[in-house]
Amino acid sequence: TKDMGKMLGGDEEKDPDAAKKEEERQEALRQEEEERKAKYAKMEAEREVMRQGIRDKYGIKKKEEKEAEAQAALEANAEGSLTRPKKAIPPGCGDEEEEEEESILDTVIKYLPGPLQDMFKK
Repeated sequence: TKDMGKMLGGDEEKDPDAAKKEEERQEALRQEEEERKAKYAKMEAEREVMRQGIRDKYGIKKKEEKEAEAQAALEANAEGSLTRPKKAIPPGCGDEEEEEEESILDTVIKYLPGPLQDMFKK
C-alpha cells in the first residue's frame, strides 16, 4: 500500500542525505570530465609530436605556415607592381555623405571643355 500511495502522487519519503549525495555525484561527474579532457589533451599532444616528426622527415610544412609564406611572397612581389591587389579600405574612409561626392563631381566638371560640361549638367 505504501508503493500505491507513491504511484498515485502521495508523499514520497524524504532522504535526509539526498542533497549531500547529489553534490557528491556532481563532483564525481566534474572530476570524470576533467580526467577525460586531460586524457584527450595528452593524446592530441602525442599525435602532434608524431605529426611534427613526419613533417620534419619529409619537409612538409603546416597549412598555416604555407599560407603565411604565400601571403608574404605575394606582398613582396606586389610592392613595386602597378597591378598589386587593392588593400582593404581603412575605417572611416568612404563613409562620407553624397554631398561631398557631388562637390568632387562638380569640381571635375569645371575642368572639362564647354560642350562636355553641358552634357554632364543635363
